[in-house]
Amino acid sequence: MATGRRVILTRPASDSQTWIQGLQAAGYEVHDWPLIEIAPATNQALIHQALADWQQYQAVMFVSRNAVTHAFLSGKPAAGWGDTRCWATGPGTHQALLQAGVPAYLIDAPAADATQFDTEALWQVVHAKLVNDKPVLILRGSEADQLETSAQGVGRDWLMQQLLHTGVTVHTLAVYVRACPVWDPQQLARASRATSDGSVWVFSSSQAVEHLLKLLPGQDWSRAEVVATHERIGRAA
Repeated sequence: MATGRRVILTRPASDSQTWIQGLQAAGYEVHDWPLIEIAPATNQALIHQALADWQQYQAVMFVSRNAVTHAFLSGKPAAGWGDTRCWATGPGTHQALLQAGVPAYLIDAPAADATQFDTEALWQVVHAKLVNDKPVLILRGSEADQLETSAQGVGRDWLMQQLLHTGVTVHTLAVYVRACPVWDPQQLARASRATSDGSVWVFSSSQAVEHLLKLLPGQDWSRAEVVATHERIGRAA
């Protein structure tokens, strides 16, 4: 992208600050239009139980920074961190774990200079350390009207399959809710114009793409310019 261009971020608001700062420092005009709204899950009793059972897991995977934030809203594991590993796919989630008090030596994540931050890169870091006699817990988000669904997202599904193929039991738990935002007519009009005015949309989630299509049904996207952070998201776009 040429410096000075208008960039539209679609990440949840709680995830976007580092991106905004970096893009502005590089000379871009940044507009923060979150396409995923985040709220605490309603199953707080299950989250409390997961914290109580923390040390029974060989590893807990956090799918995002929001998973870290909402897992520990009401406290930390009462019995301590133990030797349970904490998995993160990217630097934002890694930093959130450190800020939550997880010791650095318990965190597994792709290297800071990795070419991709996703479940495949994480798998290369963790698969050799797995044992079969302790489960892995995946802490994730859920659609607002589907709190008890299985893990969502191709990346998480792929990781679950790898774990199951190696004989590891997998538990999943929704710790936050992802919902489509409500945009007023002015925001909808601005978004419609941004499909053809040279703005560059940045998508880091396939769900953000889905929500945008719900907000602008029938919109002509043939002139839109898009950057996707993963090939799966690019296919969705």
